[in-house]
Amino acid sequence: MRTLLMLLLIVPLTLTAAPYKRNEARAVNQIVFGQVDSVRYITQQEVINSQHNGWETLLGGVVGGLIGNQFGGGRGREVATAVGVVAGAGYAHNRQNTQQVIQYRLVELLIKSEEGKFIDVIQDVDQSMIFNRGDDVRILYFNDGVRVDKTYP
Repeated sequence: MRTLLMLLLIVPLTLTAAPYKRNEARAVNQIVFGQVDSVRYITQQEVINSQHNGWETLLGGVVGGLIGNQFGGGRGREVATAVGVVAGAGYAHNRQNTQQVIQYRLVELLIKSEEGKFIDVIQDVDQSMIFNRGDDVRILYFNDGVRVDKTYP
């Protein structure tokens, strides 16, 4: 029982689904056959903050200054240039503080191998391959992860 508990805690941390296209040829290190014990669908969100480093703000200030410099004359031109610099830099700075949310649809498969060991794999959902409890599957081990596919008679 203790071994099973350790396996269930450690295996999910070490096994990740290797993203690949179904028509892509890859070298397989090992194949394990088993049967799906449980299926759980997961939605995971990742928030990505923009990675701008200030160049956009500087560029916005320069462009604003060039536009502002086209107006007025003498002291008025200097004021228009300064206002253009501040407005351009402010506009560019506010645009760069954006977030993007990426949503992943995943499936967690608990598989009982032919040897009686439980293996937990989380991989992307593939609409052409929906898993159910009792499905016969094969676990394909690659250098950079694993992938579960159904086996057909």
